[in-house]
Amino acid sequence: MIEAADIREWRDHDVVDSGGHKIGVLEAVYVDTITDEPAMATVRTGMPTRRRLVFVPVDDAIVGPGYVKVPYARALVKKAPWIGTDDVLPAEEEAAIFQHYGMTYQPGADGERQLARR
Repeated sequence: MIEAADIREWRDHDVVDSGGHKIGVLEAVYVDTITDEPAMATVRTGMPTRRRLVFVPVDDAIVGPGYVKVPYARALVKKAPWIGTDDVLPAEEEAAIFQHYGMTYQPGADGERQLARR
């Protein structure tokens, strides 16, 4: 897992799947608002004129020299919910990200967001 203190260090590093295939470049990390631990990353993908940020969980990510390896297939990540490179994740779309990866979505007791960008 990526440690919270190391998040900024890994920005702009390649994100690869378990087979070593490049998915894209790490753009930002979102932490769980309850634990303040890294939960998701956005990965910059696409052509230079059509970039987007796809979400991928980082709970079992492995950090290496110049890369972050996630235990998800490139095809699955590329089909994940995404936002534009200048967009902000709407709170009502968080659940779809968790559902895409078969994870449980748990907003706060008063409906607070589960993810916060770091």
